[in-house]
Amino acid sequence: MLHELLLSLLGYTGDLVVDDKEHRLSVGLSSENSIADQCTFKLASDISFIQSSERDIIEKTITLGFYYRELDRFATKSRNLSWIRCGSEPSKKNQSVYRRAIANGLVEVLSVYRSAVLHVEQKLLSDHLPILATVTQSLNKFFVLLPPLYELILEIERDGISGGKLLNLLHKRCHCGVPELQTCIQRLLWHGHQVMYNQLASWMVYGILHDQYGEFFICKQEGNSERDSSNMSEKLARMSVNDGSLSDWHLGFHISLDMLPEYIPMHIAESILFAGKAIRVLRNPSSAFRSVDARHKKLMGDELLPQSEADKIESMLINLKESSEFHKRSFEGAVDSIRAIAASHLWQLVVVRADLNGHLKAIKDYFLLAKGDFFQTFLEESRQLMRLPPRQSTAEADLMVPFRLAVTKTISDDDKYFSRVMLRMPAIGANIKSSKVDIPKSKYADGDSSLSSDSSSEMSLDGWDGIALEYSVDWPLQLFFTQEVLSRYCRIFQYLLRLKRTQMELEKSWESVMQQDHSNFSKRHIERVNGSTSQQRRQCFRPMWRVREHMAFLIRNLQFYIQVDVIESQWNVLQTHIEESRDFAELVEFHQEYLSALISQSFLDIGSVSRILDGIMKLCLQFCWKIENQETNASTNELERITEEFNKKSNSLYTILRSSRLAGSQRAPFLRRFLLRLNFNSYFEQTAQGVMNVIRPTPTIPPLQR
Repeated sequence: MLHELLLSLLGYTGDLVVDDKEHRLSVGLSSENSIADQCTFKLASDISFIQSSERDIIEKTITLGFYYRELDRFATKSRNLSWIRCGSEPSKKNQSVYRRAIANGLVEVLSVYRSAVLHVEQKLLSDHLPILATVTQSLNKFFVLLPPLYELILEIERDGISGGKLLNLLHKRCHCGVPELQTCIQRLLWHGHQVMYNQLASWMVYGILHDQYGEFFICKQEGNSERDSSNMSEKLARMSVNDGSLSDWHLGFHISLDMLPEYIPMHIAESILFAGKAIRVLRNPSSAFRSVDARHKKLMGDELLPQSEADKIESMLINLKESSEFHKRSFEGAVDSIRAIAASHLWQLVVVRADLNGHLKAIKDYFLLAKGDFFQTFLEESRQLMRLPPRQSTAEADLMVPFRLAVTKTISDDDKYFSRVMLRMPAIGANIKSSKVDIPKSKYADGDSSLSSDSSSEMSLDGWDGIALEYSVDWPLQLFFTQEVLSRYCRIFQYLLRLKRTQMELEKSWESVMQQDHSNFSKRHIERVNGSTSQQRRQCFRPMWRVREHMAFLIRNLQFYIQVDVIESQWNVLQTHIEESRDFAELVEFHQEYLSALISQSFLDIGSVSRILDGIMKLCLQFCWKIENQETNASTNELERITEEFNKKSNSLYTILRSSRLAGSQRAPFLRRFLLRLNFNSYFEQTAQGVMNVIRPTPTIPPLQR
């Protein structure tokens, strides 16, 4: 009886202790591999020589045997690697590295339990001691360990918990008031963390995601998110270099919130994701980039990631791995240090070796119109072409003629970046519309939409407003100049080019008409015709030239504000950040702030303002084209309409910009200077009442005469 009782404590039943589960198995009511949800060990009902008090003690004691058997079955099942010999891996659904690690911890606990049972047997065989009292006293501590562990594996099996979810469950169970149980679960958690640290080492030291069963909180992007990433995939496919590390950086990996333990903050998980992606880039450089290094031997001093730095990262993870407990502060400190190392070396690669600042300067020259002489020449050469609507099939080829002429006249052979710039003319009416839809998406647009609903409804863009630039970037600059970034630059470029074209047309119209006037004056002087007609003609033109001057004044000040107050000031801020920062992620963030500042301070993200500005530029172009064709009285009526519309829109613009929401906010720190230059003589302030629907007289342009 003694040995049968001891065997039942190790999960073996017989005549004294029976298992109800075996009976249910015989009649097909239970599965052999399933874990019973309650104790099935019972004392045989036909045992009559045991008193009821002893029966209660025995039945309570043999529950330890049931818990032991179920825990042992779970550990054996989770640690089963027999499929390796068969050469065929079982379904991934039933496999878990983290469960296997927890099973190893359970084996340690069960080995202690088996040793305690063996010690009880030795004591009872050597001394004549009360059997039940000795067994109960020796195994009493396991009554607080095995039942909670059984409940733990029952929940794991029932809910299919694995990976980070399993770590999260163990971490919650650690918070209990029983020191022995807390120590035991902390040991199980330690085993689970060993797997996590191994995965972290693979990811953050070698850039390899070793996650066979999808249990790590860093996971590879699956194909089921095609709807969200299809646009980005198409953009990446158009990149000049087909490099795997590029797609991995943008689309390859993400954080799985389901597998992220709650005790690891989101910003730490993001740091782990960034560090692994950075190490992956550094360890897998593009072959084209290596050939560039071969030509510039001064860049070949060290590897992109020196072995000493990799060893340093690995040693930090080993220190965490060897710690008996998980210390959140130590973990976060180590992750931050590893992230800093990865970001520093990625900064060295992108900023120093790939000459980031040179490319930024080139993009500023061409996308932000810093090379004003080039674009002035281009617009002058293409002026006559742009007077005609673009042809659907040959618009881009037509533009290449003045574009190459401008290159020949203004771009030197020393400019090594210009070869990366390409002129593009999208399909007429396609890309132009889509780019304009994006602009009004602003928190300011809704509140001001009423001020410009009339302008947005009637406005149609000039076909040449779709002129765009493309910039070819190589590895690893695609990590910095993403397609989204280049699209934002292109959006700003189109806006600035329209502004410069408008300013040039206003100047050219004055120049053209003055030349004609001087020519007429000389002809009359030679022919000795009475000059009263010429004087009368000039008197008629005076209101028209006043309107042209108002237009030029507004466009010049707007252009000065954007180029000097916005672009140059933000460029200086960006250059300061580049000089001070040694962190690639910080640099990307600074550049995003730079781009956002350019867009917001140029009012491209305020739908009402951008629509008014587009309407003003359209009216200016119409005005220029009309005054160069001074033929009939019908054109005079049209000029009066343009003048009235311009006054309305310019006053609306001033009213919106001087509002406290804009002029009093920090989104445009130099806006007050712009308003001061516009309203230096209080003209705009006095005439802005037109926006408030106050009827005021408008200047009348006399009929034009030949």
